[in-house]
Amino acid sequence: MHAVIAEDSVLLREGVSRLLLEGGFDVVETCETADDLLTKVRDSPPDIAIVDIRLPPTHHDEGLRAAIEIREHHPSVGVLVLSQYLELGLVMKLLSVSADGAGYLLKDRIGDVKEFVGAVRRVSDGGSAIDPSIVSTLLSKRRTDGPLDALTPREREVLVLMAEGRSNQGIADVLVITLRAVEKYVSSIFSKLGLPSSGSESRRVLAVLLYLRA
Repeated sequence: MHAVIAEDSVLLREGVSRLLLEGGFDVVETCETADDLLTKVRDSPPDIAIVDIRLPPTHHDEGLRAAIEIREHHPSVGVLVLSQYLELGLVMKLLSVSADGAGYLLKDRIGDVKEFVGAVRRVSDGGSAIDPSIVSTLLSKRRTDGPLDALTPREREVLVLMAEGRSNQGIADVLVITLRAVEKYVSSIFSKLGLPSSGSESRRVLAVLLYLRA
């Protein structure tokens, strides 16, 4: 799989590049600015673009705006946004249309190499990767009288993993339970939250996140 990295920190850019190379990716381009990223994606679309949310010259939201533009004009390119801090408003901008082929991770997650490379692979395959702290934060801000209170502790664990973008099998592997058990938990969660079932793993991520945000 071909990857492009947009990150103005040389150390982080080279570090991510090395991790991806060791994980079986072909890092075809690296760049420091959003304009360079958009040019490289336009000239030769990769499978995935890994983008710092804040890039020169202002270090405000150039990376995010570039990521949204890539999703709009190059839907076949997965986009994984990296951020130093959790910014819920920017997360929802990135996922406003769909969570397919999109991800948002805090840079601290890069240290868990296996999880990070797995997240990159999920996004490049058209899935999603949402930082678990996002779901935890949204859960902590929930209404005290909402349907989330009806979830059992195990269902909450499944909900967090589901919103991260993990498949049912992935959830089963993390929690060391059977696939059938996960399917029952997911069905119960959808029922309690009033969410329709969907064949798309990433669409259900978006549905859950939008529900929690509300």
